Amino acid sequence: MIAVITGDIINSQHADTQVWITRLKNLLENWGSSPLAWEIYRGDEFQFKCNIDQVFWRFLAIKSLIRSQENLDVRIAIGIGEENFSSEKITESNGTAYVHSGRLLNDLKSDGHTVSIKTSNDAVDRDLNILLKWSSKDFDSWSVATAEIIHEMIMNEDITQEDLAKKFAISQSSVSQRLKRANYELIVETNQYFRKKISEL
Repeated sequence: MIAVITGDIINSQHADTQVWITRLKNLLENWGSSPLAWEIYRGDEFQFKCNIDQVFWRFLAIKSLIRSQENLDVRIAIGIGEENFSSEKITESNGTAYVHSGRLLNDLKSDGHTVSIKTSNDAVDRDLNILLKWSSKDFDSWSVATAEIIHEMIMNEDITQEDLAKKFAISQSSVSQRLKRANYELIVETNQYFRKKISEL
């Protein structure tokens, strides 16, 4: 079983494409090579695959990266399932994970939410989607400053508040306040819950 994330950038036409696309490519490169593991296509859509237990953290890494650029946001459809056919290009691979993810992105575009998950288990979908609807009220309102801090924490779990203070040239208490405002501890707990639910599939 694998996870496939299909996403698109919201407001991409109002931002400097060169900046966000370079950042997104650099991020995805950490997780595999293109076009086997990920691809950006149609200008502002992308797709990549990962292990199911990493998917919530990967989603948040992308969300925080895109939110750390003024006026941008991202829609993300998470599909969990099988990969029946693996092509040299991810956009030509197939299986339930891809089908769930692709269809879900179309649904998201019409229902106004920014993240959703589809597995082959309706009960798990219901639980996780309620969780995602609640938590994305928070994620969707992150400021650029909050998104930057969250992104650093996700990408480097050993980073200290002191390191972050130096990196962003702010005081350690400002770092602490930003993490509190972003409910970072709750985000970590949510990730653990997410992994537990998905492991039960």
